[in-house]
Amino acid sequence: MSEVEETIRRLSAKKNVQGVVIVNQLGLMIRSTLDASLAKQYATLMSDLVRMARDSVTQLDAENELKFLRIRTKKHEIMICPEREYLMIVVQTPEA
Repeated sequence: MSEVEETIRRLSAKKNVQGVVIVNQLGLMIRSTLDASLAKQYATLMSDLVRMARDSVTQLDAENELKFLRIRTKKHEIMICPEREYLMIVVQTPEA
């Protein structure tokens, strides 16, 4: 099992995790544990958000870079780990 598959398996086993989506640099979904239409929506929207966040961080400090992005809403907590080759998006139910 590849390292990515093992990471997806491990994250998916967590109690509150609803799904994991892996996206390439172009915003195209590579792998997901969510249904296809929802995964595509997360892939597209979160890729755009990460691009804007990266640009904002760089504008604030040209020597800095985005390492992790966490969004918490009433219904979900979305954690995004942007790597050079891909984004890993984890969607979970927030704990109270």
